[in-house]
Amino acid sequence: MNKKTSQRHSHQLIVLGFVLFLLGLITGLLIPLFANPRMGLSSHIEGILNGMFLILLGLVWERISLPDKLLKLNFGAAVYGTFANWFGILFAAVFNAGGMLTIAADGKQGPQLIELIVNFSLISLSVAMIVVCILTITGLFKNKKSEAQNE
Repeated sequence: MNKKTSQRHSHQLIVLGFVLFLLGLITGLLIPLFANPRMGLSSHIEGILNGMFLILLGLVWERISLPDKLLKLNFGAAVYGTFANWFGILFAAVFNAGGMLTIAADGKQGPQLIELIVNFSLISLSVAMIVVCILTITGLFKNKKSEAQNE
């Protein structure tokens, strides 16, 4: 990936991270209004933490050495996974769902369609974030090896 594209992705990750951080803050203000306030708190925390994760990823993005296709996959998976995490939990808070989240949902379960949407979000974001971690670690390791070879 060329340097300009890498810088653009880095900038986009940082901006999106701050957007998600802000959404997490706003979610925190709305906690008492949710059908399941406990899930609202979880969504608030997910927005804050995932926003910080995107900001940090954006800061190290230019140190990740991967082929272009894998960098694009990493970028897309990071954005999807972090926003799906916040939104899926928010969706559960609004509709009093979260059967897969027994502790956070306090044993509550919503309508079947809502549970399906929340479950899809949780499973797909988990896969996406595992992919992001593996690709990022691999890319950082490759970068370190190539820096060592260039010395």
